Amino acid sequence: MGKIFLILLTLGTLVCNGQNTFKVQGLCIAAPNADGVDEFVKFVDEELGPNGINTLVLRVDFNYAYESRPELRGTNPLSKEQIKKLVAVAKKHHINLIPQVNLLGHQSWAGKTNKLLEVYPQFDETPHVKIPEKYEWPNADGLYCKSYCPLHPKVHNVVFDLVDEIISVFEAEAFHAGMDEVFYIADEKCPRCQGKDPATLFANEVNKISRHLEMNNKRLWIWGDRLIDASTSGIGMWEASMNNTARAIDLIDKSVVICDWHYEKALPTPALFALKGLDVIACPWKKPEVAREQVMMMYNFKENSTPEMEKHFLGVMHTVWSSASGFIKSYHTQKEKTKHPVSQEACLRAMLAAIKDLEPIGENSD
Repeated sequence: MGKIFLILLTLGTLVCNGQNTFKVQGLCIAAPNADGVDEFVKFVDEELGPNGINTLVLRVDFNYAYESRPELRGTNPLSKEQIKKLVAVAKKHHINLIPQVNLLGHQSWAGKTNKLLEVYPQFDETPHVKIPEKYEWPNADGLYCKSYCPLHPKVHNVVFDLVDEIISVFEAEAFHAGMDEVFYIADEKCPRCQGKDPATLFANEVNKISRHLEMNNKRLWIWGDRLIDASTSGIGMWEASMNNTARAIDLIDKSVVICDWHYEKALPTPALFALKGLDVIACPWKKPEVAREQVMMMYNFKENSTPEMEKHFLGVMHTVWSSASGFIKSYHTQKEKTKHPVSQEACLRAMLAAIKDLEPIGENSD
């Protein structure tokens, strides 16, 4: 009887270690369109859950039939019933389901103003910058994506309605606010923000959102690029900040989870966030080798850290920047030995395989 118990205990430990190499083994992807919900549920049920994904960030934005702010519904948005299908399959596989609505930045894309500034143009940080009919980068206005003005007295009344409702329908414990690639902040022509410190403005906005969430015991996640100094790191203006927001890393609440995305190399910036007392997740995109290196990097950080730092290295999260349906179709048609290994699908497979390869290490560790 004792030997049987020992065998069962050992098997249980192996299963536990195999499924929990990291606290976060995630995927960030656009929420499916209304006609793709069943396909997405099947993908979670047959692929993501069984292969170890335990965290799913869904970029919803305006793709939901908001009841609190119906004027901000997108075209053919997801219904509450459809969201509940996503919630149910996530619960089945013990997946932490986190909705994302882009706050502050990413209020436009290319030649299109997104719903918030379309309906509420008074929230625009740079109303003098017009969306061109034909968008090109670079451009004279430095326009990548529009931002809302964080100091507009009414903007949070609107966006917090969206945040509260989407968290409720998702039955979520956390919320992702995006906040990456914020190029328009403290604009010199903004009557409220001109002359103010960009780092303080950014940090205050992060903390305002974070503290709103904390009132209901929810946690804020954001992308980390605005908190890295582009000049001293040499990382550049996309994956780090060249508009003086990096000092916000010392001003934001320690409860905020940082999604540290780097797509060309496994840059060691997770250590920066951990040293600042912030929980951090490394995020790849389409290069399988980068995903493998990020998995190993995060494991090595954990193994070679003090307990005070080790707890901050939460894991890895693959990012997808195409439609959910398009990604699912490609995932099923592309296998590991594809002729085109540099792809989102190959990268996800590489990340999951690298995590699996760590399991024997985890099983033999003290």
